[in-house]
Amino acid sequence: MATTIEPDAPVTTLINVFTVAAARQRELVELLDTATEKVMRHLPGFVSANIHASLDGAHVANYAQWRSEEDFRAMLANPAAQEHMQAAAAIATYEPALYRVESSHHV
Repeated sequence: MATTIEPDAPVTTLINVFTVAAARQRELVELLDTATEKVMRHLPGFVSANIHASLDGAHVANYAQWRSEEDFRAMLANPAAQEHMQAAAAIATYEPALYRVESSHHV
């Protein structure tokens, strides 16, 4: 299932904004890409992940979707996922939050 941004999509959305030194932004993007490919996408309930690098180099955002909040919470308890999250925490601060889509607007 691809990323679907619409109010009725049966997913829980994670938006995690990382603050990182501009010199390490690429390192963080690669770490998140690797974590997603090697671990996250293979866990039950994973739907999608989209990694965004800010143009100023100071932020990276992960817009990810999970089938449910329970699946997301199970991922947090997974030792392999924790290993990658600890590596990200060593080079950046982060502010994760779970969301539901309330509206989506298109041209």
